[in-house]
Amino acid sequence: MHKIIRHFISPGLALLPRKMDTIEARAMLLAIGLQESRFEHRKQIGGPARGWWQFEKGGGVKGVLEHRSTRDIIIGVCGRLVIPPDPSICHGLIAYHDALACVFARLLLWTLPSRLPGPGEAEEGWRQYIAAWRPGKPHRATWNEFYDRAWSMVEGG
Repeated sequence: MHKIIRHFISPGLALLPRKMDTIEARAMLLAIGLQESRFEHRKQIGGPARGWWQFEKGGGVKGVLEHRSTRDIIIGVCGRLVIPPDPSICHGLIAYHDALACVFARLLLWTLPSRLPGPGEAEEGWRQYIAAWRPGKPHRATWNEFYDRAWSMVEGG
């Protein structure tokens, strides 16, 4: 898990404004990555989603590129990375560009109206995950364990 934080999450958050790098954001990114891919599958098994956070081109990728609160930020990140802010290109790249995948995941969370949940708030974390990711087949039974494990990791466990 420390490898995930060091190699996937920290480099992604470093591309964003400092205010987006919070312990709550890191915990949610870990929990959602565990829920979506277990950090084992860069491409959805039998589906179109890509990256550790399993983004679909017409869903999360397009949403982050077009949302009023994230559009300028993602265009700026793409510019620094010399990547066209195009849904097809970004969707293809996030399968292997871990920092970019993290940026998309963090920005998708940024579109939510409420604060990110803290330790012991797995139910609120689940609600936010469902609201942002809109998974087709959500697996509620695994969430609390992943959420608690994520918080343990970001709090120094």
